[in-house]
Amino acid sequence: MSLKLVFVLLALSGLFGIAVGYVLRFLVALGKVGSLELEIKQRLLEAKEDAARITSRAEEEAHKEKESILKEVRAREEAVSAKETRLLKREALLDERQSGIDLDEDEIKRREKSLEHERIDIQKKQEEITKTLERIATLTKEEARAELLMSVEKEYEEALVLRLQKLETQARDAVDAKARELLTTAVHRVGNAVNTDIMSFQFSLPKDDLKGKIIGKDGRNIRAFERATGVDLIVDETPGSVTISSFDPVRRHVARIALEKLLIDGRIQPAKIESAVAKAQKEVEETIVQKGRDAAYEAGVHGLDQKLLVLLGRLHFRTSYGQNILTHSLEMAHIGGMLAAELGADVGVVRAGALLHDIGKAVDHAVEGTHVEIGRRLLQKFNVDTRIIQAMQSHHEEYPYETLESVIVQVADVLSAVRPGARKDTAEHYLKRLGDLETLAKRFDGVDKCYAIEAGRELRIFVNPGKVSDSTMHKLARDIAAKIHRELKYPGEIKVNVIRENRVVEFAR
Repeated sequence: MSLKLVFVLLALSGLFGIAVGYVLRFLVALGKVGSLELEIKQRLLEAKEDAARITSRAEEEAHKEKESILKEVRAREEAVSAKETRLLKREALLDERQSGIDLDEDEIKRREKSLEHERIDIQKKQEEITKTLERIATLTKEEARAELLMSVEKEYEEALVLRLQKLETQARDAVDAKARELLTTAVHRVGNAVNTDIMSFQFSLPKDDLKGKIIGKDGRNIRAFERATGVDLIVDETPGSVTISSFDPVRRHVARIALEKLLIDGRIQPAKIESAVAKAQKEVEETIVQKGRDAAYEAGVHGLDQKLLVLLGRLHFRTSYGQNILTHSLEMAHIGGMLAAELGADVGVVRAGALLHDIGKAVDHAVEGTHVEIGRRLLQKFNVDTRIIQAMQSHHEEYPYETLESVIVQVADVLSAVRPGARKDTAEHYLKRLGDLETLAKRFDGVDKCYAIEAGRELRIFVNPGKVSDSTMHKLARDIAAKIHRELKYPGEIKVNVIRENRVVEFAR
């Protein structure tokens, strides 16, 4: 029993302890809740105080901002009010001025009407006076004016004539003096020496014994050289030199270069001669291109087609009455440029027209027509400026002078050609005759090459062996000689030498 009692007591004490624990816990919890409520209330009070302070501060700042805005608004309102006051004053002033202007306008209109009435009255009085005078003088107004002018003219006629003559003389003298000054200055500034190399060139040899190599065995080398170049190679007793003779300066130039190459090489034979001539011809073609470019650059003419520059370079090897055509064209460009600058013309157009005025002579041997007409067609083909064509086409007066530049080009042509020593008329006619000889022979079928040599006393013709046989060579020679006799004028006689040669070439490989 005692154990049960003990267990019961223990259980009761445990239950009592638990109950006491729960009570203590409840009491502790109630204490904590009370403290939390106090803390919450305290924090609420602090938050309200902070909110009150923030609200008060915000109200103060808002009040200050409001006062600032109101102050700015009042300032702007005052400025707007001042502007309105000024505008009102200005509008009032404008109204006053407008009223004054209206009054002035009314006054002007009134005066205009008054003046118009006065003008009509004066006109009526003048008409009345004129009618009265006409009635008194028995003359109309026009007749009186004519009679008065006639009397004055008769009275001062002699003085007027003398005065006009004096003014005309002074003007003519002044114009002549200015023209002489311009032309003299232009010619003096571009005057240069005339090229005297017209038909022959003296070629110096380093050794006199080279003449034998040039002639070759039985003269085969000199014949091959003359055939390939179309020149006369004169080997005479003059020590240390041979003469290259031809009326065509291109052939002379090719022959000189080829002979120089042969002498440098040392091996002179027909095959080497043909090779040297071919190389010399190529060099001359390059020289022609370079001469054309240099001439265009020196004359200040740019933008020309490359083919025009080639034709221009060919003029370096052409002469007109002994005067080099390219040099003549450059001289004209300089003279024309100076005259154009003095006279207010287009300097560029004058320079280009002068430089290209004889471009037709570069191909006139192969194209029908005068060199002026050929030149016009060439320039039109290469789309050259119309003003340049107009400037160059009138230098021989074949076309009318359409512009001031065309007149200046013609004057420059005359100045360059007629200055003392510029041209040699006899030599030019001689060279023209030689050119006509070759042109005439080339018209015949079968003629490959044709050279006028021996100062025009011999016409050496090389024919195509496939077109001309041995039996027809004699007839061809007779036909050419007869045509020369009919169409050309020449002193003495001309030997027509027709050469037909077969050449077979084969290579061993």
